[in-house]
Amino acid sequence: MEAITMNYDRTVEEFLNHQEIYIPVDVRSPGEFQDSRIPNAINVPLFTDEERSEIGTLYKHEGQKAAKWRAMELVSPKLPSLLEEIREIEKTNRKPLLYCWRGGMRSQSIAHFAMMSGLHIQRLEGGYRAYREYIVDRIPTMLPKQAVVIYGLTGTGKTEILHRLKEFGYPVLDLEGYANHKGSVFGAIDGHQPYNQKMFDALLFEDLQCIVNSPYFFMEGESKRIGHAVQPQELYEKKENGIHIRIVSDLQSRVERIYEQYVEETDAFHARVEYALGRIIKRIKPEEIQKKIQHCLAEKNYREMIQLLIVHYYDPRYDNKINESLNTALEVQFESPEKAAKQIMDFIEERFASHPKSLV
Repeated sequence: MEAITMNYDRTVEEFLNHQEIYIPVDVRSPGEFQDSRIPNAINVPLFTDEERSEIGTLYKHEGQKAAKWRAMELVSPKLPSLLEEIREIEKTNRKPLLYCWRGGMRSQSIAHFAMMSGLHIQRLEGGYRAYREYIVDRIPTMLPKQAVVIYGLTGTGKTEILHRLKEFGYPVLDLEGYANHKGSVFGAIDGHQPYNQKMFDALLFEDLQCIVNSPYFFMEGESKRIGHAVQPQELYEKKENGIHIRIVSDLQSRVERIYEQYVEETDAFHARVEYALGRIIKRIKPEEIQKKIQHCLAEKNYREMIQLLIVHYYDPRYDNKINESLNTALEVQFESPEKAAKQIMDFIEERFASHPKSLV
């Protein structure tokens, strides 16, 4: 049986070089899967979070033999349904590639039962840990040479422009998307849990595979930390030394854009805003403005609250830093995402005339 297992193992490099033929199947618990996973993986958990905790406790207090026996008791009734899930994946004409944390007992157990049942599955050698070590090691070497940085004050439509550029086929790294966070103290008020560093790196690596041969890439001028994740040092340095394109927009347009992107007329939204505002209110001067902002929040007058925050918090914090530290190669007046993207595309096509976007 050991020889069969070895024949059906695939290295991380083999998997990544042939992703089109595999579907990663994560057999870890739902909590582990939610925390971090290979992008596009399917979760077929061997244990629930509670069962995993129970087995871990048993292993600690009574030893490996007792823990293995209890694991067998828990898994045995589930085997038909677990194998059926894997069989459904196999019907897509792609190969199920099982993995757990480090290619240990969980993926090995399911692999044995699957093969005995006539299923054609394979395992990821070293599990998720090997995958993570592989991508973290390679991310710095995969970054294209030149960063083109889209920056500007809060609410100027930078993310919309980046999305349009990506739709047109240009190489874009969506840092806010990888972090699942909009990059400010209010970045998580949509209620979505920000991703941790592991998920950030996995999503970054996935996109880098598509643009590794490009001479340049677009990114937003984010701080080094975005939500719960931190940019790799090599990426941050490319941002600092990149070609900088500034987006400008009038105040009322910025207010309306932020309102449309963020505001939901729900109690849950209001509570999240109240919490986020509590973290920064003391930094806003003078005290009279603090009171106005709090009054707007109490009255759910979100547009006026947004304008006060832009004028008295965000712009003073970021405008001087932007003006003092960056050499702007192009300034774009935001009228629409399409028009702004077109102006940027014309600039880039001229700048990189010998490297058309078809390279990516």
